Amino acid sequence: MDTTETQNTHHWSLTLLGMALVIMFAYYGESVLAVLFFAILLSFMLSPVVQALEYLRLPRSMAALISVVVLLGLLYGITVASYNQAIIFADNVPKYSQKIRSILQPFQQDAEKLEKTGEAVGEPEPSNVVPVRQVQSWSETLTHGAGTVTDILLAASFIPFLAYFLLTWHSHARSATVMLFPLHHRNTAFVTLGLIGKMLQSFIVGNLLIGLMVSAVSVALFGLLHVPFFYFVGFLSGFLSLVPYLGIVLAMVPPILVGIGQLEPGDLVLVVVCVVGLHLFALNVLYPKLLGSRLRINPLAVTLALLFWGAVWGAIGLVLAIPITGAIKIVFDHVESMKPYADWLGE
Repeated sequence: MDTTETQNTHHWSLTLLGMALVIMFAYYGESVLAVLFFAILLSFMLSPVVQALEYLRLPRSMAALISVVVLLGLLYGITVASYNQAIIFADNVPKYSQKIRSILQPFQQDAEKLEKTGEAVGEPEPSNVVPVRQVQSWSETLTHGAGTVTDILLAASFIPFLAYFLLTWHSHARSATVMLFPLHHRNTAFVTLGLIGKMLQSFIVGNLLIGLMVSAVSVALFGLLHVPFFYFVGFLSGFLSLVPYLGIVLAMVPPILVGIGQLEPGDLVLVVVCVVGLHLFALNVLYPKLLGSRLRINPLAVTLALLFWGAVWGAIGLVLAIPITGAIKIVFDHVESMKPYADWLGE
């Protein structure tokens, strides 16, 4: 084996070792990293507000504090309003469940017949059974690392404080991070961090605007179709449609759930058509306009990223998969040896 082959083998060995260490660090450091990433996303979302308040000659620390407090107040108001609507909806669940049960009863009877037919065939002898490891279900995967409600609330309570400190020490943190690199790489690191910041800001603000647009149109359409609780269901459906790949299915669940037994079959079909139409419009028109210039990742890379981060971090991984992959691509774009991987991730 010549020197070149030895160097290539050494390079690939170090690359695989580095990837394994990163995956282990991400898996076992989920709680800390998830809180940190959410705080970073929140800080980038509030950064324009802080800059606007600074333009009014407020100190950056005061501007950051006002931004975080106002956001917490808005979230509290939305939570209270959503909770009240959820209570009203829960009071009407028995009425809906009876109608849904009557509609699903024929399917349940057919399923019971199939189950009895399977039992009649008989089970194989124990000696012929090969023990197989039970595969983890998708529900268990998505709830991986969720913990108890107390654990979630405790972890979430750190996010506003971290976001405040990130906003307050934004310039210092960026310059200090750049100084970690050798002198001849500092300009590249500075540019890379700036591009990552703009990408994250565009991703958050773009998704927020798309969610508000789709929610507003959904509320209006559901109101015209006389969907029960259209003001609550439309808002929920609009933001559920933002979930990558699963959004179109999740967005249908709320209006169909409240519409079964209350709407005519033709109106239910119209509800499904509206949800699908809005999702396709957002995917093909709004996303390219608001996010296309910053986030250029091909669909295959997005799918693999969702599968990987969903398996590692569960539902949180699905939320963070795209911005993390976008940041990784920007880093690869500015590292000479990693540019082929950036090209693979790109469009």
